[in-house]
This record gives sequence, structure tokens and C-alpha cells, in this order.
Amino acid sequence: MSKTDVLIKELVTKYGKNRNSLMPVLQGVVQSEKCLSEETLISIARELELSAAEVYGTASFYTFLDTVPRGKNIIRICKTITCHMKGKDEIILALENMLRIKVGETTHDKKFTLLTANCLGWCHKGPVMLVNNEVFPEINVQKSIEIIEKFSKETA
Repeated sequence: MSKTDVLIKELVTKYGKNRNSLMPVLQGVVQSEKCLSEETLISIARELELSAAEVYGTASFYTFLDTVPRGKNIIRICKTITCHMKGKDEIILALENMLRIKVGETTHDKKFTLLTANCLGWCHKGPVMLVNNEVFPEINVQKSIEIIEKFSKETA
């Protein structure tokens, strides 16, 4: 039995073996493994006695449940209208130029993945950037670059 299979069994024991347990199991695997592979999704489906399509559909629907490998640092820029009106497009462009990737891509060294998110819940403090689990409100182009430079030095 693989390490991931053991983790899935532990999560199912903790949250229960029913449809309502699917989200916490998926979240637990992502927290530990960083990504939900096809094999992992099938194992979760088998353990919860759900269809693989239902498990994949749930996992692929939610932005924070990654079904493809991501970089060590995941950058998410809020793309709501509020953040849009406050300059999120310029921030995204600056980060794309700095990292030499487009939204949805990961740097060659696997340090950063740049994504957008539908809402980060900080509309009153936009534009907002989330790096891993750390929120950075009221950013601008310069602040966003400085933040990513800091993370780059920490992961060097």
C-alpha cells in the first residue's frame, strides 16, 4: 500500500465514509501531497465508494484542489471586478514578465506557479494576492514584485 493510500484511509477514518467526506478528504490529500493525481482520485473514489467521475468532477471544479503538479510557491491573483478595477491586470502582466510564465504556468525551476482565483474574500482591500496561504492585500505592481522576490530568496 502506497503512502498516499495510507493517507486516504486515515482521512476516511477521520471524516467518515460518505459523500459529505469527499471535500475534506480531497483537501487533506492536497495539503499533504500538493496535487491530486489520477491514481489518487481513483483511490479516493474506491475508498468512498463513489464514481471516479464524481470525484474528478469535484476536484477539478475547485481552484484550490490542484489536479496537476504546481510550483513550490503558488501565486493566486484575485480576478474579481473589484480587483480588476484596482489594477490586477497590470500586476499579472508584471509577474508574468518577472517570472517569464503566463497565468496557469509554472516556472522551469518549479519555484512558482501563477494562477488567478475567482474571489479571495478581500474585496475591501483589493487588489489581493495569495502566495501559498499568505494573503497580501492592497498590492500594486511594485509591492507584488517585492513579495515574489522575497519568496524567491527564501526558496533559493
